[in-house]
Amino acid sequence: MPWKKSPPLNGYYAVIFSSTKSDNLNGYAEMDELTMTLAMEQTGFLGYEAVVNGNKSIFISYWESLSAIEKWKHDSVHKQAKSQAKKWYKRYLSQICKVEHTHLNESE
Repeated sequence: MPWKKSPPLNGYYAVIFSSTKSDNLNGYAEMDELTMTLAMEQTGFLGYEAVVNGNKSIFISYWESLSAIEKWKHDSVHKQAKSQAKKWYKRYLSQICKVEHTHLNESE
């Protein structure tokens, strides 16, 4: 399950990262795994969701606060990963949104 626990009903933040990967992905998989591991250890990290279709993806991470997002933004490993963005992505868009309402339906 991508959430640490059930999502709050409201008042948290989503960072939406949509991208199209380039053909040069040298070192990408290793850095992706490392940053995911580190992000999940961050105070204020709530969970994530991801959809991948070929070289296009949407990754949404959820955070308790803007200050938690800001702290992760300045993490040295995360900054190192971001420095490779022009090599690994043809296009990317990052957005921060406040979640006003949550409705979750899970069935197995």
